[in-house]
Amino acid sequence: MPPVFYRNLKEYKKKRRKDKISISKLTMAHIWGMIALEINHRGGIIMRKFKKEISLFLVAAMTMLMLAGCGGNDAADAGTDNGSQAAGTETEGASSEADTSSDAADSESAGAASGEAFKIGAIGPSTGSAAVYGLAVQNGADLAVKEINAAGGIAGFQIEYNFQDDECDNEKSVNAYNTLKDWGMQMLVGTTTSGCCIAVAAESANDNLFQLTPSGSSVDIISGNDNVFQVCFTDPNQGVGAAEYIGSNKVAEKVAVIYDSSDVYSSGIYEKFAQEAANQPFEIVSAEAFTADNKTDFSVQLQKAKDAGADLVFLPIYYTEASLILTQANSMGYEPKFFGCDGLDGILNVENFDVSLAEGVMLLTPFAADAEDEATKSFVTAYKEAYGDTPNQFAADAYDAVYIMKAAIEKCGATPSDSVSDICEKMKGAMAEISVDGLTGAAMSWDSDGAVNKAPKAMEIVNGNYSLIQ
Repeated sequence: MPPVFYRNLKEYKKKRRKDKISISKLTMAHIWGMIALEINHRGGIIMRKFKKEISLFLVAAMTMLMLAGCGGNDAADAGTDNGSQAAGTETEGASSEADTSSDAADSESAGAASGEAFKIGAIGPSTGSAAVYGLAVQNGADLAVKEINAAGGIAGFQIEYNFQDDECDNEKSVNAYNTLKDWGMQMLVGTTTSGCCIAVAAESANDNLFQLTPSGSSVDIISGNDNVFQVCFTDPNQGVGAAEYIGSNKVAEKVAVIYDSSDVYSSGIYEKFAQEAANQPFEIVSAEAFTADNKTDFSVQLQKAKDAGADLVFLPIYYTEASLILTQANSMGYEPKFFGCDGLDGILNVENFDVSLAEGVMLLTPFAADAEDEATKSFVTAYKEAYGDTPNQFAADAYDAVYIMKAAIEKCGATPSDSVSDICEKMKGAMAEISVDGLTGAAMSWDSDGAVNKAPKAMEIVNGNYSLIQ
């Protein structure tokens, strides 16, 4: 074949590679164009002199096009980034040069062909003392992403998912948020804990980025931040709900409270619990606080509860401190009923903790892994198969969060090509209109302030497992 013809093709392919355009994009029109250039160069001699070579080239080129087209349609599987680089399902939309006279594709086909994807970030503690929460959120969201992508995505667009560890530290949580911004995050599942979520919400509000926290329950998270919504109950609702449950079910007559005054989650629940207790047929006989700087020795608080004759100790705290309290109460021969909120979900996974001490512990939570409805059974089975563990409430909240985002996107028609702010504005409007049946609540809806409406469930630890109290 003439050297000039080779040069034209090589230069053309080099330019295509430079522009990051696949060789599969070459069409017969391109090839005939190059042949025409050579004909012009040789004054028509090429067709007579090199007919055989041109025919062979066309056969080879057509074969190359067919192979490249077949290879360009494979989509990557969804996955989770543990903090180093973006992961998830990334679909390079296979380009189609076929029949341009066919009807216009619907929105799902358009999404798949574009190669665009929604970028969802998530933040929580996958290491440190609160890792049980963060890992559950990471896995719950990951499972939902994989299911949605396998089913065709959101309006045909795949999801890319990136989880960042914040070690339950406010500053590190903001750093994780900035890392996700650099990655191209368009919406956030997070953060996992209330203190970190308050810090990050201030940043997302400035960016007008849509944020849906699966488990941050403080009202300060959503206060003044119209871009932030919650999947879990707010702290006031948990405090009121716990007092109402204890009173209406006559669980105790004398109640002691041990709470963390340095934590917005714990102190917020206690405040509303104490207010509602005045309307209930039980008495708070002791209320003792601890702080983040002094949360290993609870002998003083327990002794005061015991001396006051408390037959129930209310623990609006996280599971790590709760495990220490149960251990120390046992060592001093104090055996009251213990009652907590969603922060206790995870106590059975504390390293070196004697889980028999948690037998009979009660807590309010929106999710029970032993529930008999088909949605819960399917989720628990899939979660165990994927991550080798029984999902807790935090996993279910995160799973619901991704599906809530899907419902809002489908309602408002947002696309990955929209700006972060435009996506947020569209989704904010949709949140006021959607109703979602999830693992953690039926017909969940959202107030204008971002708080969720749903009913809690009472759980008791029986034989080392969380069991729904009917």
